[in-house]
Amino acid sequence: MTEGNIGDLPVGNAVTCLDIGVGANCIYPIIGVTEYDWNFIGSDIDPKSIASAQRIIDANASLALKIECRLQESPTAIFRDVIKEEEKIDFTMCNPPFHASMEDAQKGTRRKIKNLSGKKVKKPELNFAGISNELICEGGEHQFIQDMIGESKSFSTNCYWFSTLVSKQSNLKGIYKALNKISVQQVKTIPMGTGNKSSRIVAWSFLSIEEQKEWRTTRWYKN
Repeated sequence: MTEGNIGDLPVGNAVTCLDIGVGANCIYPIIGVTEYDWNFIGSDIDPKSIASAQRIIDANASLALKIECRLQESPTAIFRDVIKEEEKIDFTMCNPPFHASMEDAQKGTRRKIKNLSGKKVKKPELNFAGISNELICEGGEHQFIQDMIGESKSFSTNCYWFSTLVSKQSNLKGIYKALNKISVQQVKTIPMGTGNKSSRIVAWSFLSIEEQKEWRTTRWYKN
């Protein structure tokens, strides 16, 4: 957002973000509202997560008019039936499901325990909190992001930036190939790291330079 706006981060009601997989805690929209006064749409396929997020919003007056929760009723869809036909979203964000199966999740935990302690564990206690559909989907992170990229094409004029966290570096090659195939106008990769763990955010836009300029002028600085 900052780089696409000549170093100036837009704030306030002019910005609307879509958080895909908002989760029960609604954490990213809360941060975005508190820090930047942005508006948020939070989508999730789990009705219980949506209900929990909505309770948090309803209990906080500062969030009530800033965050809208939308249930994604189709488990195979990401943007479809969440983004409305004429709706404009300044950017989307997502922390995609990492594992392809519970077995895959357990293998990953076993590797982590072994790397940290040198001990082998046959049945590890999974070292993350969350609902299974937030962490596990068929095909794992790779397939989820591939599906997201494919579906984003249908909403090319609805959104300025699409973005997703990419935990596995090995998935980058396939991501760039998929983005090239659908002829996006711009791709950005933002490296991230905490401790000994590295990840990155990949963002893409279908808008031309002129269309981006018009978007900024008409939405962020229309006054």
